[in-house]
Amino acid sequence: MKVQKRTLIMVVLVLVFALAFSISYGEKPMEVEEEEKLIEKVKPQLVDTSRYKKDPLFTIGFDIYWLGNSWSVQFAEEFELEASYHRDVIGDIVITDSEGKVAKQVSNLEDLVARNVDIIVVTPLSESALIPVFRKAKNKGIPVVSNAIFVKSPEGRALVTSQVNAGDFEFGRVIAQWLADELGGSGKIIAISGMAGVETTELRWEGAMSVFKKYPGIEVLAREYADWSYPKGKSVMASLLPAYPEIDGVWSGGAAMTRGAIEAFEEAGRPLVPMTGEDNNGFLKVWLERKDTFNSIAASKPTYIGSEACRLALKILQGEPVNDINIVSVPIITNKDLEKYVRPDLPDSLWLRTRLPESKIQEIFKE
Repeated sequence: MKVQKRTLIMVVLVLVFALAFSISYGEKPMEVEEEEKLIEKVKPQLVDTSRYKKDPLFTIGFDIYWLGNSWSVQFAEEFELEASYHRDVIGDIVITDSEGKVAKQVSNLEDLVARNVDIIVVTPLSESALIPVFRKAKNKGIPVVSNAIFVKSPEGRALVTSQVNAGDFEFGRVIAQWLADELGGSGKIIAISGMAGVETTELRWEGAMSVFKKYPGIEVLAREYADWSYPKGKSVMASLLPAYPEIDGVWSGGAAMTRGAIEAFEEAGRPLVPMTGEDNNGFLKVWLERKDTFNSIAASKPTYIGSEACRLALKILQGEPVNDINIVSVPIITNKDLEKYVRPDLPDSLWLRTRLPESKIQEIFKE
């Protein structure tokens, strides 16, 4: 199997956990009442892919939308490793890198269409900007798989053959339910979210609010944005602590922000309260050090979504029916299985819910 790409080098990522999987800036946040309109809640429809059936060897076009943090690097590695298991049917992977830029992604996809690849796998940076190139692909008989971001508009969904993603609404809901249970359905909480206006941020919060609205005894004292950043999570929490002498729990939509919140509590001499987190090794190591006095939950948007996208692409090219919407479950880590997943021997940048074998993990994350 030939791979045309630049080598994915794991650079030093100093806790840059700005989210790697949704950059839909400026979209209006949903109201909780719109939950039933979520793509996550849409009943999957079976897609007849017989028109796309081809004889091997396949040429797959894979656009890497961004390599700006460890999640996105690991996500791309999961796709490539899965592809390596199918050398009997994959002849070539044409890999492009959009560097987080919408215009570059449009250009990359136009190039893949012009090269007449057999299928395109892409994480859309802008649904509206990509619709014209999606249409070009469909007109040429090239199926498209949306990977890690849902295409939501009727027009976009009609042009994309299949989609795979984890549920961000479910992510927020699961950790909120855990927090509500930890507090016995009553208490004062602080909420820390990622980047304002980003779809993942708002979906996770809507998921949380779908739980909190059921508990009149839970009061959200404040909700602040901290950009999935460790230092900003710390500074945001440090500024809130003097204003709120009674805080019973913290709902956080990302691991690095939770790490910052923990440090802010400790430096202020405040006892730790239940806080939600994410399956990042750096956070899990901090949690492990405090396991006897601190309780948390780590939800995951697993990097093996990349692996799932590769499997989905191969099914389409082999003419197998697939669902138009494919939801990867949101796995969790709790105090009970924390020690099973945390890797004190590896860098903070590793994401624990992965299909990468130990040899590959050591190759990518060795210090």
